[in-house]
Amino acid sequence: MAGPVLAGCSSINEKVGAGMGDLMPQWAGGLPAGAPPRPGTPEYDRFMQERERQRQMPAAERDKETQSNANAQATVPGR
Repeated sequence: MAGPVLAGCSSINEKVGAGMGDLMPQWAGGLPAGAPPRPGTPEYDRFMQERERQRQMPAAERDKETQSNANAQATVPGR
């Protein structure tokens, strides 16, 4: 009787465990702030498209864009 109960818990824990890391703060063992989105989500698809766009860009332009993005984030209040 204990076997089927434990087997049922393992399938639940597999699904719940993947989502719990997203909800937990970093100090409690959750995902770090700069972690990419999970595969299979719309955010992941946008992330990969942006990454591919940057990969095809010449290195000089990529460095300029990275610096301008870092400067824009530094000047945004409340972050």
